[in-house]
Amino acid sequence: MRRFAAGLAVAVPAALSAAGSSAQLPVSDIAKYVYPANAPSSPGTIVFMPDGATFLKADAAGHKIVKYDVATGKELETVLDTSHTRENSINSFENFSVSPDGSKLLLYDRSEPVYRRSFKASYYVFEIKRNILRPLSKTNPLQQAPVFSHDGRMVAFVADNNIFIKKIDYDSEVQVTTSGERNRIINGVPDWTYEEEFATDCSMAWAPDNSTLCFLRYDETLVPTFTFSLYEGWCEPKTDYALYPGSFTYKYPVAGEKNSVVTVHSYDVETRKTKIVELPDPMIEYVPRIAYSGDAAANLIVATLNRAQTRMEIYSVNPKSTVVKSLLVEESKGGWLNSAAYENLAFEADGLVMMSERSGWNHIYKYSYNGQLLRQITSGNYDVTAYYGTDAAGNTYYQSEPEGDTQANPANALNRVVYKVDRQGKKTEPLSPLEGWASAQFSPGAAYYVLNHSDASTPPVYTLFSQKGKQLRVLDDNAPYASRYTAAPRKEFFTFNAGGTVLNGYIIKPEGFNPSGRYPVIMWQYSGPGSQEVVNRWRMDWDAYAATQGFVVVCVDGRGTGGRGTAFRNVVYKRLGDIETVDQISAARYVASLPFVDADRIGIAGWSYGGYETLMAVTDVESPFRAGVAIAPVTSWRYYDTVYAERFMLTPQQNAEGYDAGAPVNRAANLNCPLLIMSGTADDNVHLSNTIEFVARLQQADRYCDMFLFPNMNHSINGCDARALVYGRMLQYFKSNL
Repeated sequence: MRRFAAGLAVAVPAALSAAGSSAQLPVSDIAKYVYPANAPSSPGTIVFMPDGATFLKADAAGHKIVKYDVATGKELETVLDTSHTRENSINSFENFSVSPDGSKLLLYDRSEPVYRRSFKASYYVFEIKRNILRPLSKTNPLQQAPVFSHDGRMVAFVADNNIFIKKIDYDSEVQVTTSGERNRIINGVPDWTYEEEFATDCSMAWAPDNSTLCFLRYDETLVPTFTFSLYEGWCEPKTDYALYPGSFTYKYPVAGEKNSVVTVHSYDVETRKTKIVELPDPMIEYVPRIAYSGDAAANLIVATLNRAQTRMEIYSVNPKSTVVKSLLVEESKGGWLNSAAYENLAFEADGLVMMSERSGWNHIYKYSYNGQLLRQITSGNYDVTAYYGTDAAGNTYYQSEPEGDTQANPANALNRVVYKVDRQGKKTEPLSPLEGWASAQFSPGAAYYVLNHSDASTPPVYTLFSQKGKQLRVLDDNAPYASRYTAAPRKEFFTFNAGGTVLNGYIIKPEGFNPSGRYPVIMWQYSGPGSQEVVNRWRMDWDAYAATQGFVVVCVDGRGTGGRGTAFRNVVYKRLGDIETVDQISAARYVASLPFVDADRIGIAGWSYGGYETLMAVTDVESPFRAGVAIAPVTSWRYYDTVYAERFMLTPQQNAEGYDAGAPVNRAANLNCPLLIMSGTADDNVHLSNTIEFVARLQQADRYCDMFLFPNMNHSINGCDARALVYGRMLQYFKSNL
């Protein structure tokens, strides 16, 4: 455990000097409340077998994988023991997956992160019946994004930006592409922007008959590069850079710049020939998803977007002939297309399931593979937030807000419920409580499901149910974990009227709360489009610790956030930072009116988009905030990536006024309170240059701030108790300045 590293601090002038000083908060105390110590337990990774009646689970040490009967929980057999494998052996594994036919496993160890979701690792194929363990590749030490063919006899994977196929029966390897080159051509896995903003880490799809492998090719040759420095640092020190810093360079397209040129390809396994699929619309900018249909035709489904991300067209492609047919078009009204439309596509035997906000709320629709709308599965003034699938009887399972009118009752947005609806549209009783936050994992065929339910006062409880809703057993109730936080302060939810709009919020009152007291307040927020912080879900974090230190903590979801329908969210379109700031200032004024709040001691803080909004709030001419803390903040959307920035703002060429008005760097001269900015120097998402440029504008305007940097840390600022350092420094700053 380490103490605070030396931060980069700029002296604060008398007019902005700290109200007082305070001793450094004990990192060991804070660490109990933040990641990773604050994470509740879970049953671990449960991998259902294709039969839907059994599941696999690894031991904590990564030495064994055991098969269990789902209904009884009885241990059936040890499927893998790393100390007793044939041909090859490994000491342990980090995780595993199972082939579609259930005959083989993919294990990996020695993983190395690439970006947020992606990683490289040493993979192994394990044949269950023969107890044979073999390296996935004999020529490539590290592999990425391996995908089993449907018959379990082949695995496609990526190494050094090229695709390879392992033919397990022959223990042989075929190279599919040769064009891969770092910072130029990527085959089979997404570039940085696709991975970050389209939530994907694999761009390959096997045909159901295993005859073809389709994939995306990313040509990022013309995408501008970004470079940041690497240092020796203190967390996992890089000794090679002790005297001279190193660097990391990758392709990162900022708003308005060129994206990767993405093309679709089909590889024939027998002939080893690759064909390019020519998509007909020249306005296609993005291909966020490819997958095979679930019907007998087994065509490739390609989801495409225009650059503004207001129009999605889905195509059906014959992988052999490469003939392309348009299936359907989905367009947004008055804003961007919700990413759920393409990220949550599901391909079933009798049709394609997709989500749409065409009614003003996110709901589930089913189409035939000819593009015909078969039926709307859900409807009402509430948002569906997850689709879990359909069973053989035609019952559909999904997660949504409590079914009712969220517009009339905004507090409904705090909760998530798991529902079942039959083929005729008749709803059964909810599969989870109407209050709290529930999610589910279904077995193949939906004969069983694991329900995860928590609320703001109760850690997650994992319970196994049969399809008919019969509780079979509790897998993990988090009782030992919960006992550690029995005395921790709890959230209280509230609503208030902000200029005619009812907003949701929560408040955590200080330990030993005295209604007659006058307390300082930390307002925490994220505020990003479609996000939600105010939810009835378990989260133990720094805010509970802050309450033990005498702070009131308040969080309000302003307009633009999620769970309240399209109109509530899209009000921020093309004007990020405007409405959010109005609502955070309104929230501060509401909080100031509470009898136990010291109206002169209200601070605001946030991370990422929340850091951006913190800067927008403290540089507003009507700012009521006494101090601010911005962590990893965007300081102009001109500095951020194309997909995210343009989704909400269009390009700078199309919306220069919006970009200028929503840029904290253009408002730095308005800062009139103490400000602390914290950033990781190796943040590949929100680059440190955002902070540097903001500080430069402060200096230009004869303004000052404090800064605390985390060498070699990325956007998450995690590892070596760094998270405790972040929040410790934040709370110490507020103790000094509120």
